[in-house]
Amino acid sequence: MTAAGILAGLFLLLALYCGIDPFGHRPIKDFPEFEAYRVDFPPQSQVPNLNDPENRLQKSEIKFLNKIQGPESLAFDPQGRGPYTGVADGRILFWNGYSWTEFAVTSPNRSEICDPKPSPLAYLKNEHICGRPLGLRFNKKTGELYICDAYFGLLKVGPEGGLATPLVSEVNGVPLKFTNDLDIDEDGNVYFTDSSTTYQRRNFMQLIFSSEGSGRVFKYDAITKEVTVLLSGIQFANGLSLSKDGSFFVVCECVPGRLRRYWLKGKKVGTSDMLAVLPGFPDNVRTNEKGDFWVAMHCRRTFYAYFTGLYPKIRKFILNLPIPTKYQYLLQVGGWPHAIIIKYSPNGEVLEVLEDRSGKVVKAVSEVEEHDGKLWMGSVLMPFIAVY
Repeated sequence: MTAAGILAGLFLLLALYCGIDPFGHRPIKDFPEFEAYRVDFPPQSQVPNLNDPENRLQKSEIKFLNKIQGPESLAFDPQGRGPYTGVADGRILFWNGYSWTEFAVTSPNRSEICDPKPSPLAYLKNEHICGRPLGLRFNKKTGELYICDAYFGLLKVGPEGGLATPLVSEVNGVPLKFTNDLDIDEDGNVYFTDSSTTYQRRNFMQLIFSSEGSGRVFKYDAITKEVTVLLSGIQFANGLSLSKDGSFFVVCECVPGRLRRYWLKGKKVGTSDMLAVLPGFPDNVRTNEKGDFWVAMHCRRTFYAYFTGLYPKIRKFILNLPIPTKYQYLLQVGGWPHAIIIKYSPNGEVLEVLEDRSGKVVKAVSEVEEHDGKLWMGSVLMPFIAVY
């Protein structure tokens, strides 16, 4: 057989393998209605070239390694105790200064399937049963902890902990499929996000691959218990934080990489604008005591993510190749998680950039909580908390 014949045969086998996908590696094989959408990216000229030449996050202290799995959000109670954090097995834990203790749970259906597993991702298939608490915030006046559980919606639990009480699980007849983050104003009203009406958190990679825009932001009225839709059409609505004076909140638009501002007071009330264009995929955002915003990003946006975001047909074609989900995701994030956090002023000015460009120490970060002069960093993907 000639060399050309051998190459033709190999090409035929490769095409047959890609078409059949005998090992079920395609990331969208279980999603027959999957569709890829164009990402609403800001112009590339607006993306800031920000970096930390010293890679200062590599100087962070890694705490509680392998003692907690996937601490997404971190909160300190009105007395300054904590942190409290929601972990991958569905519990909310409290650090009492000596050890981690169980504080609360969001699911009434917990069983042995929620028992400890080797990594945060190992819990994905049972999250809808065990619960997956994400955003956490204390009402400073009442001491109640409000919780965004990805599957059970908006809940709260009293200062003594226990089984959380459901508050909102659907809005206007549409179930909350991926409740993500929240903040509370001075009157006790809760502002919270739902990342998608199509994909649950256990399918967060497919949500990123799709870039569909059904994310929403809501207001839960503490007195009337009514819920109002404030923003919709967001491509992966993620973290949310109120400004120090309560005149607006900012919400992270994960897929396009933007920080959007929504006005609650003043001449622009009820309208929104862009506070900042981000260099990567944002997760949560938190306001410090000075009123600045800390934005946590798992990684920088790559040219691959930018290109395939602009051309959804090409992205869908690649997703139909028998490349395992893990490797498709790594293509999106540039080959490896590499944490970057940025502090913005209330006017959107960049004040500080810290990163671990190689992912040597802080491989990923979901949230930054500034407390007593330290930056506490949690990650939904990592088995530790980093402190800088």
